[in-house]
Amino acid sequence: MSAFRTLDSAELKGKRVLVRVDLNVPMENGRVTDATRIDRILPTLNEIAGKGGKVILLAHFGRPKNGPDEANSLKPVAAALAQRLGKPVAFACDCIGVSAAEAVAKLGEGEFLLLENTRFHKGEEKNDPAIVDALALLGDVYVNDAFSAAHRAHASTEGLARKLPAYAGRTMQAEIEALANALEQPARPVAAVVGGAKVSSKLELLGNLTKKVDFLIIGGGMANTFLAAQGKKVGKSLCEHDLLDTARDILKTAAANKCQIVLPTDAVVTTEFRAHAPSHVVSVDHVGEGEMILDAGPKSVAEVEAVLGATKTLVWNGPFGAFELAPFDAATNAVANVAARLTQEGKLLSVAGGGDTVAALNHAGAAEKFSYVSTAGGAFLEWLEGKVLPGVEAIRA
Repeated sequence: MSAFRTLDSAELKGKRVLVRVDLNVPMENGRVTDATRIDRILPTLNEIAGKGGKVILLAHFGRPKNGPDEANSLKPVAAALAQRLGKPVAFACDCIGVSAAEAVAKLGEGEFLLLENTRFHKGEEKNDPAIVDALALLGDVYVNDAFSAAHRAHASTEGLARKLPAYAGRTMQAEIEALANALEQPARPVAAVVGGAKVSSKLELLGNLTKKVDFLIIGGGMANTFLAAQGKKVGKSLCEHDLLDTARDILKTAAANKCQIVLPTDAVVTTEFRAHAPSHVVSVDHVGEGEMILDAGPKSVAEVEAVLGATKTLVWNGPFGAFELAPFDAATNAVANVAARLTQEGKLLSVAGGGDTVAALNHAGAAEKFSYVSTAGGAFLEWLEGKVLPGVEAIRA
């Protein structure tokens, strides 16, 4: 990956610094229930403030459709942000215009201001030059610390970076560097775990990874489609029977690229989709007509663990089974903890991301032991698919 501008080269003292962050946090009864995304941006905010910058935060929240609405206001998030920072955070009731300009004018060096939801203006998502210009009036420098929104060419993620001197924040920098180390300049062999329900949702991902990795470990419901493509009966399991030819094509492409596909050889099956449903382990050659596969079996887990033991770099997106339902979380938990142990021992670089993946690794108690876990969903997936991310391109040196 070519170089990009970071805070190391930014002159910030006395400057109005527009910082694009991800504050799209879960809320309940007006309170933030998970402050993970807030905590991730604190190093960037504190560094800018410590260097004498005036910190002006830009963020979206939810998907407002008809302009401002109280349900999608960022105002409650300002209180949570102030609590995590341990410092006051002012709030402006708009992100452009007179009210925003007045709030910015009151800001001193090292102080913080959160502007209202950028998506209250339709021009934000259209990257409207008028919105870009209005935002640019409020700042002297732009910092993007929201990798999770970097796949969108919006006014606050791409347009503004073309208008003002632009830099990556520390969270964005860490994310880009982790991803580059995982697939662009990786230590080999490289393995990828790809799980989840459907092949159809990850076709581009699978296609790109067959060209990049040495081992492609497929789990979750999508593994059933590949098993069926090999002529195996999968009973009542989740399976995209209309994509069997596509699965066969992916297998052929992988072989041509010398990428070894790793599929389950045994499975945990049941007749009911519920927690603690009676289950047993069978070979993937002997799944009954009335049975459904809800997890990879112990033999499959051992085979994956052997692959990881011979691997230097791991990229992970998606669980092995229905990890939300015990005991069908066993394979995900076991492999996650092996990857975590190898990482802690310095034998493996492990990078993971995607909503279900983060939840699964947290559930396994392994997330904090990985080299890097991305909180980005769509942006992480699009990067794995080999796509250009507009928000990243805009801060290249």
